[in-house]
Amino acid sequence: MPKHVVVIGGGVAGLAAATTLTEQGISVTLLEAASQLGGRTRSVAIEANSQVHQLDNGQHILLGGYTETLKLLAKIGIQENDAFMRVPLKLDIRLKSQTSFKLIAPSYLPAPLNQLIGFLFCQGLQWHERVAIIKFMLRLKKSHYQIAEDERLSDFLLKNQQSSNVITLLWEPLCLAALNTPMSIASSRIFLNVLCDTFNRKKTDSDFLLPKLDLSQLFAQPIAHYLNAHNAKVLYNKRVKSITLNANGYTVATKEEAFEASHVIVATSPVRLSNLISDLPKLSFVAKQTDKYEYQPIYTIYLQYKHSATLPAPMLGFTGGLSQWVFDRGTLCKQHGLMAVMISAEGKHQKLTHDALALKVAQELRDAFPQLQKPLWYKVIAEKRATFTCKVNLPRLAHMTPYPNLFIAGDYTYADYPATIEGAIRSGINASNYIINP
Repeated sequence: MPKHVVVIGGGVAGLAAATTLTEQGISVTLLEAASQLGGRTRSVAIEANSQVHQLDNGQHILLGGYTETLKLLAKIGIQENDAFMRVPLKLDIRLKSQTSFKLIAPSYLPAPLNQLIGFLFCQGLQWHERVAIIKFMLRLKKSHYQIAEDERLSDFLLKNQQSSNVITLLWEPLCLAALNTPMSIASSRIFLNVLCDTFNRKKTDSDFLLPKLDLSQLFAQPIAHYLNAHNAKVLYNKRVKSITLNANGYTVATKEEAFEASHVIVATSPVRLSNLISDLPKLSFVAKQTDKYEYQPIYTIYLQYKHSATLPAPMLGFTGGLSQWVFDRGTLCKQHGLMAVMISAEGKHQKLTHDALALKVAQELRDAFPQLQKPLWYKVIAEKRATFTCKVNLPRLAHMTPYPNLFIAGDYTYADYPATIEGAIRSGINASNYIINP
């Protein structure tokens, strides 16, 4: 009997799964509950000053070490040079606009020498702090970035002689960007996995990949085109109500119709799993596990200034205030004068109204860059459950389930990574490979 796979969920994990299966000539039906694909990785249209603007539902930072993401994009015809601005390892992180940590890894040196020289001559730290960072990185390399027992990242860094100043200016911003979880509860093991893929392989793995296209142009639209061109069915506004066993596999039912499948990949967020699998009693443990997950928000504050407004760099970091990272989308996406400020994880910003938050962020930008006057308009996009909280020893689901030919995909199933685009794509590919090579 020929395989027919129903993929439930058109986020990045589901899109990666569907693309991988379709490439192998396997019949695929992708069911998406919303009116567009992409999940958290999509753009939205908003109206401001009597004009419609395309904004990402969250500003994303990708890394050169995101190998599967780059392979997937190449497969669907997206050229890296068209899609990203590749920035070799360079950090500029400002503490309340007064002091600044600056790191530039010399691109002409091989790895890891370029990183060591970068840390040795970075600005904003005392000599002994720079030496402590280098010793720490060498210990991590010697241990292959592995630790015997997971522990809170804040504790782990202190045990490894990282000063409070280094933590504030370097490790905390990187933790929030990578794990979207406060350091006081973040998993050291998962953070080190990200560092390993960033610093322990090719020199270019530590590059930042800053999107030059909006996220729908980068992922959802070209993948949908690829799937349609390869005879996969992509259906929108199809919220799945149930998954049940039948004689030939599974019946996947929406409110309007039912789909027969030999295989199923459930690629939804963990929040939706409990309802989807309620007719599959052997998966009761899944619901018990994911129901305990906690979640972290991501707020993106867009501020439109005069078209001539620019920043010194396309990406800059902040610490000590509300703002964490600011992106010049004029430089990146030709949305001239538009700045995107990202605030990851829980914090006091959640207690502010969107208006108050935008005004506070605008003041922080003006304190740092006096040339920025009052914004012409602003928009706050709050993803209140953007990612799972990447806590110490967080249980993660496997792709395989007790039911034959029923698999789970999503960033929460890729145990080595936090909630990232790369983790979601790897999970979708891995789940598909169980079907391709049973």
